This record gives sequence, structure tokens and C-alpha cells, in this order.
Amino acid sequence: MPKLHYISLMRLPTERAHGLQIMQNCEAFAAAGYDVTLWVSRRWNTPQMRRITDPYAYYGVQRNFRIRRLLCLDLFPLFPAESAGARFAFYLLALSYALVMLFALPFIHADVFYSRDELLLVLLSWLKPKRSLAYEAHLFPSSRRGAALQRAVCRGVGSVIAITPQLRDDLVEMRDADARRIIAAHDGIRRARFETLPDTFEARRRLGWDDDAFLVGYVGSLKMIGLDKGVGTLLAAIANVEGAQLALVGGQSVDARALKRQWIELGLPEDRLIPVGHVPPGDVPLYLRAFDVCAMPHPATAQFARYTSPLKLFEYMASACAIVASDLPGWSDVLQNGETALLVPPDNVGAWSAAIHALQRDSELRRKLGAKAREQVMANYTWTVRAKRILAHLEVGVA
Repeated sequence: MPKLHYISLMRLPTERAHGLQIMQNCEAFAAAGYDVTLWVSRRWNTPQMRRITDPYAYYGVQRNFRIRRLLCLDLFPLFPAESAGARFAFYLLALSYALVMLFALPFIHADVFYSRDELLLVLLSWLKPKRSLAYEAHLFPSSRRGAALQRAVCRGVGSVIAITPQLRDDLVEMRDADARRIIAAHDGIRRARFETLPDTFEARRRLGWDDDAFLVGYVGSLKMIGLDKGVGTLLAAIANVEGAQLALVGGQSVDARALKRQWIELGLPEDRLIPVGHVPPGDVPLYLRAFDVCAMPHPATAQFARYTSPLKLFEYMASACAIVASDLPGWSDVLQNGETALLVPPDNVGAWSAAIHALQRDSELRRKLGAKAREQVMANYTWTVRAKRILAHLEVGVA
């Protein structure tokens, strides 16, 4: 049985979407016939996450792969988020983890070493054959240092998996990635999480929400690497839709408080905003089924327009909830306007209001959009489908 080692700097468990993505991918790689080990850093965690003792149960995945933890120097708790100190702490964390990994790697054999972390892959390239290294790219750094590091990774690994077709093209054109060794593979869903879903009435009954409300929902963090995800535009749009309520599931409390202040400044009643906060991954499908509309209001920055394949997009689709999303290239091959979603110009409050209002008036349109989106995701965007495609690509490199 071929061996795959997935190497990550993440906290485990984590409230961020990449934890769910990595755990579900490891499960899918293992189910496809690989002997999988996930290596993570032994880091300080938040009080909420420290209470979780079983990451397999928390993420709802099979125990068909191993989890191993390596020591590192983690100073993140000493610094405010997004400060210069936090950036220093990140580099120190990455370097210390990489050094520990360097000592361990000579004794570790695998057919594939798989990672999203550029620094780790550069160090791996000093010790392991190029054909055994696989890079899953989620970012396209604009800084000179970040660009140089990513270029070194693309040259030093045997396979590259880009999260969007646009990222694949830019890695080939501007980072010297070998076009023969790179594929695009969007995020996806764990099919079993969405096979048996309650109807909207039952979902709201379980959550204690109003049966008659028109609910627009947003799931996930409100920022990514310090970048706003456009939820402010969504708030302003809903202010123009009489009777619409907004439910926010996930996100940091400090960001949620800022949005609540914006909501109040718009003169909106507080009871029309439902700040749910963090919920376990297993509960997310229930919340999605309680929504009338799922929103994805990302702005037209380069990261969101070209290099982001949001996990929430595919879970929205699997829930059969009508979607309103920014019309951006990064998911233009996934969503079709008027068929699987309503696509509107990013940052255009009027267009967002009009799309939400159209769905408020037309329940049959909501049903048709949701049903078609669910059909598409179940057929084409499961982790099982993704894993098989990636492993077939990797086997060309390790043969």
C-alpha cells in the first residue's frame, strides 16, 4: 500500500475551515487506498478547542489515517492577532517546526509527502526525491519574498495541485510551475454529511428559529489572512430588503462585534441579526438547511477573485439552499448564473439587494437553484472524486 504523509503547521483541532478541509482530504486519500499519516504541530490552542479531545469525532471523519504531532516553538498567545509580533511568531513557529521535521524526516519513508506549507516543502526538497513531493497551492503571494518562496516550491516539487484554474494558470506563467505537473482541483464536500438532511421547517424547529422568517445565512470566518470577505456589503444589502434577517455562523467574536455595530448604525433592529458564532462542523448542515438563502459576498480582490475555492461554496450547494454569490472568476467553472446560483457584481449593494429580494419573492426559484446546485456538487465535487483525481496525478510523479 503506498504511503502518503500530509504535513501541516495547523492547530488541530481548529475553528478555521482549513482544518476540516485537511482532515476530510486525509480521510479521502486513505479511503482511496493510501496509508496516510497527518503530521501537525503541537501548538497552544484556544480554550474552546482544547476541550476537544477527539479530532476524528469533532470533524466527523473515519479513523482510517494516523495523526502525529511534532514539537515547535509557539509564541502566538503572546501577541495580538495580525500584529507585527504575530507575524514574527508565525515565522518562528514555521522555522522551529521545520527544523524538528528535518530531524525526523531521514527516518520517515513515504511515496508522497503532501503539504500546503511552502517553507516545509522547500526544506523537504533538500532531503526527499522531487517526484515524491506534492504542493497544494491556496495562495498567490504578492510580496517579493512570498513570490520567491512559492517559485522555489514549484520548481522543487514533483506535483502541484492548485485550488482554482486561475491559480494553476498563474503558477505556470509567473512561478515557473511545470504545466505537465500541475492540475486544478477545487474544494469539495464529504458526501455522507449531506445525504440525510431535515427540511427547513424541521431545521428551524431544532434551532428554535422562527418558521416564517426570511433568513439569509453566511457560514465561515469573516476574514481570511486579514482580508475582509465582504460581509459588510451583505449587511448593507439586507438593510434594503424588508423583513430579511441575517444569520452569521462562525467567525471570530471581535469581527462579529464590529459587524453588529455596523448593523445598528444602519438602523436595523437587533433581532434581525442572529450572530451564532462557532459551531462544530457536524452541526453546519443543520444551519444551512435552516436558511432560505446562502450568501457568498467576497470582494473582487486578487485572492478572492482568482485564488479562492471556498469550502462554504460546496457545502452551500450540497445543502440545496439557494445561493447568491459574487460573480468572480475563481468559481466561474462551478456556478452558473440563473441555474445553480444568482451571481452579482461584488461590492454592489444595489445588485445584492435586488438578488436577495428576488429570491424572497420567488420560492420556486429558490427551490430550482438549490436542487440544481446539489445535483452538481454531489456528482462532481466530493472529496472522494477529488482524492482519486489528485492521486492519479501524483502517481505519474511517483512512478
